[in-house]
Amino acid sequence: MSLPLLKLGAVLSTMAMISNWMSQTLPSLVGLNTTRLSTPDTLTQISPKEGWQVYSSAQDPDGRCICTVVAPEQNLCSRDAKSRQLRQLLEKVQNMSQSIEVLNLRTQRDFQYVLKMETQMKGLKAKFRQIEDDRKTLMTKHFQELKEKMDELLPLIPVLEQYKTDAKLITQFKEEIRNLSAVLTGIQEEIGAYDYEELHQRVLSLETRLRDCMKKLTCGKLMKITGPITVKTSGTRFGAWMTDPLASEKNNRVWYMDSYTNNKIVREYKSIADFVSGAESRTYNLPFKWAGTNHVVYNGSLYFNKYQSNIIIKYSFDLGRVLAQRSLEYAGFHNVYPYTWGGFSDIDLMADEIGLWAVYATNQNAGNIVISQLNQDTLEVMKSWNTGYPKRSAGESFMICGTLYVTNSHLTGAKVYYSYSTKTSTYEYTDIPFHNQYFHISMLDYNARDRALYAWNNGHQVLFNVTLFHIIKTEDDT
Repeated sequence: MSLPLLKLGAVLSTMAMISNWMSQTLPSLVGLNTTRLSTPDTLTQISPKEGWQVYSSAQDPDGRCICTVVAPEQNLCSRDAKSRQLRQLLEKVQNMSQSIEVLNLRTQRDFQYVLKMETQMKGLKAKFRQIEDDRKTLMTKHFQELKEKMDELLPLIPVLEQYKTDAKLITQFKEEIRNLSAVLTGIQEEIGAYDYEELHQRVLSLETRLRDCMKKLTCGKLMKITGPITVKTSGTRFGAWMTDPLASEKNNRVWYMDSYTNNKIVREYKSIADFVSGAESRTYNLPFKWAGTNHVVYNGSLYFNKYQSNIIIKYSFDLGRVLAQRSLEYAGFHNVYPYTWGGFSDIDLMADEIGLWAVYATNQNAGNIVISQLNQDTLEVMKSWNTGYPKRSAGESFMICGTLYVTNSHLTGAKVYYSYSTKTSTYEYTDIPFHNQYFHISMLDYNARDRALYAWNNGHQVLFNVTLFHIIKTEDDT
């Protein structure tokens, strides 16, 4: 009996494989787990490899368009994306059909063995009944052996019946695959009937609509950080470089501030290309030395922390003079509450889609991070939020859409570990890794125009791309 049981074990293994294949592989091949043909009442989920990162697009019950987009991928849509995707889907269906055929052959082979086994079992059962009627004439030992064999086979009868059902299911799948293949072939022929110029215009129209949709982006939640892209290697281990998030598309000036103290020189470059080549366009000699590396350029002005104080300075590049200065009440300074790397990084000035911010710590908040929204003209604190995250345990931090993201270290292995939403006054612990290529980060700031993080990484000026999750709504939404 050992050999038939081994063979039956193989049959059961094949059945498990078929069940698993039908529940996992088939939905993936036909796209049931990712993309569905949409109707006005359903969502269409798209998984782009290049170009616009559109998660979903649909109309809600009131007829308004709702899209979900991931930024900041910049590549344009492929002109023949729909046709190419259709061809790929058709190829997958054809490959699936071949796989079904191979599986069917194997199923039929095993099914023949099952039928043979079922016949043997029925004969054995009949023989057992006959022997049982005359068991007094047999030796007790022989009877017991035969009874044990029958006990082993009896539980397999329901399994064999289920196997018959599964074999029928395979046949149904084959028929459905043939129907789907025919439908896809018809769609492909219909698309091929369109004039190329007409298809081209439809693609351009879609592209325009997507651009209009992107312009409606307001804010998003940080999902991923990729990079870094090394732009240049220059300066000391510590410093800052930045562009203006409110500048026009044609204004790509770069500002460069080396070191975290004992310096007042700001260097300006007309573009990233000039910055890389070292073609400096202008130099500014500030009236005060700065502290730390957490400065920000916003709407044509530089905001920085005055050395050995908690005073914030607003300096106009165009006018070449200080426009405003104000003490940040209770804020620790001069390495009282710096980031983990020190460097007088007590007060971190930053900007995002909402406006200008200051991140610091106070004795009143037990050395934990305080977030304050500032008036960009007067530097007055408009509103503050007390968090529970200790400032001295933070590697760096940055604001995106009114949410503060905090890293747990400035060294290798750093990740975005904590976030605090000023909209909801709530926090959460996160786990968003990023590659600290040069082992020591002394500046990390978000630029809303570029949707990127600017970093000073151990004497290297680098960029990190960020992926944000956006919900795009029409003007009719409230």
